[in-house]
Parts: sequence; C-alpha cells; structure tokens
Amino acid sequence: MRRISSGSPFEAELGYSRAVVKGPWCFVSGTTGYDYAAMAMPEGAADQAENAFSTIATVLADAGFGMSDVVRVQYTVTDAALVGEIAPVLARWMGEVRPAATMVVAGLIRPEMKVEIEVTALRE
Repeated sequence: MRRISSGSPFEAELGYSRAVVKGPWCFVSGTTGYDYAAMAMPEGAADQAENAFSTIATVLADAGFGMSDVVRVQYTVTDAALVGEIAPVLARWMGEVRPAATMVVAGLIRPEMKVEIEVTALRE
C-alpha cells in the first residue's frame, strides 16, 4: 500500500493521506478548493471545484493514474443552489469519463469551503 500527500497542512493536522493506492485502486480523499501552494481559497464554487479537480489530477498522476481511470466520484456541496454554478466544471473534468457519481448537500469543516470532491480510480 502506498500513501500520497498533496502537501496540505490538513493531512497532518487531521491524520489522513490525500490518496491511498492499493493494487489497481486509488482512493482520493475528499478534496476542497484550496490552492495549497498559497493556502488560499477562491470565493466562487466553480473556482473551488476547478482547484479541487486540479489537485485530484495531480495526485492521481503522482500515483500513476489518470482522470480517465476515475470510476466513482462523490461531490459534496454546502448548498444545492451551487450545483448550477459548478456543473460546467464537473462536465469539463468528468464529461468524457462518466464515472458513477453521488452528490450530497452537507456542511463542510470550514465556512469558506463550498465544494468537496472525492474520487476512486481503477487502473486496468
């Protein structure tokens, strides 16, 4: 088993890995829209979703996977009204991949967080 970090301070603080690889599987933790280099969060939900996917793509690449290997995605948004704002971003990143997907409306751990995305990838 291999554990991968994105360098987020939340990983050490909360005791988790950004991703865990086991055999042909890669499990990517829920990822919010922080720009981890600057530790800044964009205000808009679409920008947050874009940053989250960018982090996910980087972590998957570090693990030897690609976005086309994603078989499952869970989106968490803090308000159902945000779905229209993030839909174009989701379509751009996942439109060709078409993984199994779930969308949940729930609170997140910081007030600036509007979107969190978790994926599972399978390399065949």
